[in-house]
Amino acid sequence: MVQAYILIQTEVGKATAVAESISKIPGVVTAEDVTGPYDVIVRAEAESIDELGRLVVAKVQQVEGITRTLTCPVVRL
Repeated sequence: MVQAYILIQTEVGKATAVAESISKIPGVVTAEDVTGPYDVIVRAEAESIDELGRLVVAKVQQVEGITRTLTCPVVRL
């Protein structure tokens, strides 16, 4: 299982709607509004890094109101 944090910037005033929409996507564990340089932080999981990439590109980035994403896979050192 691959897990990642997805840091999301949104259009002004769209953070809550984006978080609500993303939270309904299969593979998304949590989606929360935050303050700072990013507006929403998502925790997601997938069976492989390729599946995670497909989740981000095909599902998360398609949500209306998103301007930029940064995906940070979790590593176990």
